[in-house]
Amino acid sequence: MCWAGRMILGTLSLLLVLVHAAAACESGPFSYRATGIVCRMTKPAALLLNQETAHVIQAAFRNAKFPNITGERSMRLLGRVAYGLSNIQVNDLSIERSEVELKEDDAIYISIKNVTALFKGTLTYGYAGAWFLQLFHSVDFEIESSIDLQLNIDLMCQKEQVTPDASDCYLTFHKLTLHLQGDKEPGWLKQLFTDFISFTLKLVLKREVCKEINAVAQTLTNFILDLAANFVRDKDIIVDISLASDPVIKASYIESHHKGLVLYKNSSSMLSDSVFSPSLLTESRMLYFWLSEHSLSSLTAAAFLDGRLVLNLSGEKLQELFETEDTEEQRKAVQMIFQGTSYNDSVAKVWSLSQPQISLQPEGTVMRSLVAVEVSILPTGEEPLVVLYMEKEIMVTIQATYAEKKLILQPVDSSIEMKVFKCTADPSGKDPSIQSFLQNMILVAGIPEVTSSIGSALTSLMNSKRLDLFEIINPEIITREGYVIVQLDFGFPSHLLLNFFDKSL
Repeated sequence: MCWAGRMILGTLSLLLVLVHAAAACESGPFSYRATGIVCRMTKPAALLLNQETAHVIQAAFRNAKFPNITGERSMRLLGRVAYGLSNIQVNDLSIERSEVELKEDDAIYISIKNVTALFKGTLTYGYAGAWFLQLFHSVDFEIESSIDLQLNIDLMCQKEQVTPDASDCYLTFHKLTLHLQGDKEPGWLKQLFTDFISFTLKLVLKREVCKEINAVAQTLTNFILDLAANFVRDKDIIVDISLASDPVIKASYIESHHKGLVLYKNSSSMLSDSVFSPSLLTESRMLYFWLSEHSLSSLTAAAFLDGRLVLNLSGEKLQELFETEDTEEQRKAVQMIFQGTSYNDSVAKVWSLSQPQISLQPEGTVMRSLVAVEVSILPTGEEPLVVLYMEKEIMVTIQATYAEKKLILQPVDSSIEMKVFKCTADPSGKDPSIQSFLQNMILVAGIPEVTSSIGSALTSLMNSKRLDLFEIINPEIITREGYVIVQLDFGFPSHLLLNFFDKSL
């Protein structure tokens, strides 16, 4: 759910996607003890995102507020000559190429080569001659420019959040040519004002463009922070993604460490024994997320307390659940349980009676919980009648995959232990045909139906946060003892950034 153009925005969007409020940032291996979530973006991802640099630079030039430029000089025979450049605007901007480099434990270095831009505006000038003859003129001008930009973007841990500082910004001018009214003015006048304004104009361009680039980086940071905060919040359940330690910049990746605590109605658990180590993540994929068992267990606990672990089935879904196989024994058991009532006039409710216990293992996510199943029939004009109630201790191992923009939860091993059984068709609870049927129904259809429903609900939740707008390539979800790693390559949704620039800048 990791920072500063579109390289800044592109990098920001992936690196800041988990960065949020941080009261303080620590450094060193001891800070890993409080780490619940880690985000690592590698050099290939930075190179991909760097291809989008032009949009941020274009936005910076387009939105820079260039002040009026004034100056004067005394000239032999002409007397004092004063000038002013006003209404300065930039047109026809293009970028030849850009490069990115991660400086270990230092900064993100971005080099933007040959930015060509055409500045337009109005030149007003006047001079008092030796014979006190005063002349004032106003002409349109164009300035052709060719510029290189160098940005060193630091990731600073401030009081409330990590902030990219792009103030270390340099402009190198290869060309700065003034044209007055299509070169209709005398050559001496063009040369005169080119000499006058070139130095001042360079200073103004550097100051305003670099200031705007830094402002864009800050604005984009806030945009990504809001996006990230919304992604990890759903009603009363909030994931605390404040920083557990300073961001780390290596030559091959950038990494951020987050607390990953789950807040539910102003209560939160504590984490002080995280098993995270940088060596647990590799550098072969573009993006990595490391999540602790504590964070996932806390999310499950919050979902349980919020009453979300409830599933209601009726109609076709209920039929699929109970008709796992077409045998005479099954048809007889179903007839006895439902008392001849159709599935459309029946409802089943499945819910967790206790907080599920989560354990992450190499085989998958092991979940243990006390689950209740209640089946009711709805006779016409009568109160609902409970015909089946069971409580079972269930342990299931689940493997997770993400494909075609869907989260798929697949049970690979499960076991059940009966705790409570009440059935109007089997008051004694000893009918072997019903017992065998229900046991098989739960293992073959019940558990897969519940996990499938959870997967669909989580997919809908993630897509409501716009995850489906991203191009996620070959994602892998790998569980190990005490943690899970999500690793993937990606394509960046350009239209999101274009909409952002259109609306915000």
